[in-house]
Amino acid sequence: MPRSSTARSPTPATAPSSTGRACRQRSRPPPRAAPGASRTPMTAPEVSSADRVVLRQREGGGGMDPRMYLSALRRRWPLIIVLGLLGAAAAFFYDSTLPTLYKSTASVFVSTQRGDTTSELVQGSNFAQANVQSYAQLATSPVVLQPVIDELGLTTTVNGLASVISSDTPLNTVIIQITVQNSDPARAAMIADAVTDSLSTVVEEISPTSADKTPAVKMTQIAPAQVPAAPFAPNTRLIVATGLAVGLALGLVLALIWELLDTRVRSEKELTAITGLPVLGAVATGPSKKPGWIAMRSDSHSMQAESYRRIRANLEFADIERAVRSVIVTSATAGEGKSTTSLNLALAMAERVGRVLLIDGDLRRPTIAERCGLEGSVGLTTVLLGKLSVADAVQRYARTVDVLASGVIPHNPGQLLGSSAMAALLAEVSSTYDFVVIDTPPLLAATDTLGLAHATDGAIIVVKYKSTRRQQLAEAVGSMRTVNARLLGVVFDRIPTPKAIEYYSYHAKRSDGSPDLPASTPDDAEETTAPTKPSAAPQESPAAADVESDQGPEATDESHAAAPTVTRTKKTRRARSDVIHTSDAGATVVVES
Repeated sequence: MPRSSTARSPTPATAPSSTGRACRQRSRPPPRAAPGASRTPMTAPEVSSADRVVLRQREGGGGMDPRMYLSALRRRWPLIIVLGLLGAAAAFFYDSTLPTLYKSTASVFVSTQRGDTTSELVQGSNFAQANVQSYAQLATSPVVLQPVIDELGLTTTVNGLASVISSDTPLNTVIIQITVQNSDPARAAMIADAVTDSLSTVVEEISPTSADKTPAVKMTQIAPAQVPAAPFAPNTRLIVATGLAVGLALGLVLALIWELLDTRVRSEKELTAITGLPVLGAVATGPSKKPGWIAMRSDSHSMQAESYRRIRANLEFADIERAVRSVIVTSATAGEGKSTTSLNLALAMAERVGRVLLIDGDLRRPTIAERCGLEGSVGLTTVLLGKLSVADAVQRYARTVDVLASGVIPHNPGQLLGSSAMAALLAEVSSTYDFVVIDTPPLLAATDTLGLAHATDGAIIVVKYKSTRRQQLAEAVGSMRTVNARLLGVVFDRIPTPKAIEYYSYHAKRSDGSPDLPASTPDDAEETTAPTKPSAAPQESPAAADVESDQGPEATDESHAAAPTVTRTKKTRRARSDVIHTSDAGATVVVES
């Protein structure tokens, strides 16, 4: 929407007179694109089938898709890592509470008395192998363990001692291995030897005897117990690894549940997939913690200010069939930044198209007048009720930006906004101002916005990062499409600064701490004049004098002959200071760096 580069006389601005302050209407052509620029309509970025599948899974349709796991890992990896570390720490703490145990093993060989014939030897061997399992079970019986307790003077019971003793027989052998666990390595070996001796005594007593009273079964210790050098329990590595694995698994489960339950919009792909609309711009969180920070006024070279200029530029190419000269700015719910976007967009538009009117159409919770430091009791409702004209009700906010506050909050805001008086007001201001921005109530809070949808050139929906729910956004867009409203796009508001740098990384800080200006282009050339005659203007806010604007004059004398001509020159990158020349005809020529 830049102006033509040829010199022309500025069009006189509307200014209320001192008696009656009648509104002088004027006609302006719709904003045009820069010369040579191709006006290609903005379309929503293409969303891959994978993104649509992920969104569908989040909405609860169909089974779990593998991409859901990847999305959960990418978004919730801190939760998974933290729970994994907590699991490992808990396991390590549990390990430290366990007693240190040593184990020692003694082995005995079971044999029978030798026979005189081969058949006797075979029978004896079969007898030993058949009864070796029974002898191993005797190792933990009271008849074996009680003598051990008495001999060693142990303070434990038979059952307590049996719980730390295990006996095993390797397959197809007549060997019995007795293993003892104890917190003292020397005592573990001593108990193992004592149990083997006691078992040998008991087996010889209960085994058959020969004619000479010799026991038929004999046990011989073949491997005495050794004092262990290192404990076998607890296994710290295994316990910590198990805790880590359990924590990671729990973290993944919680991440998937969180991903399914958290339906907040977090990316442009989600915006596009849900709404089917292009993203006009992404605005980073401002440096001020105070809500409603006006970037275009507080820091016109900030990243946030460039975001609103990006929105302005995208609106130029929103539609090649129909120019956009008036928009409504709304959101799905309250607190998403629609009023801040409306105010900054109006200031950004004033840099291009000239005179801009900002209307506070939120008659339920108006905030524009308070943020601008203007009187809020006189405004839109005053005009709609026929008490004042538009020219009498508007207030000056910036050099080329007027504000029509909400006025007194009515009892029937929906009826006022949908009345014929509102339609007539919009028709009047559209012919008087170059661009009109209307801040409207949230779509899900009231139906007031739906009545204004057809009275303007389009609607912009503001979506707050990680605040707006997907269901809320889909419902809001659906309500606008139900009334066949013209949706221009969405604005992604208050995204984290690291994400915003992906869009506006060009605007780095110079060594002196001030933001670096973007490279100048012929389309960025702006104009200024020195009016030969001051003209009346709408009521001006106290802070209006502090606003610097590079636009054309707000008002000139009705005689175009007395108006100075403006010669525009392109910006140069080599100079950073403005050079002002005055031509013989009295025109002001500005060479901007």
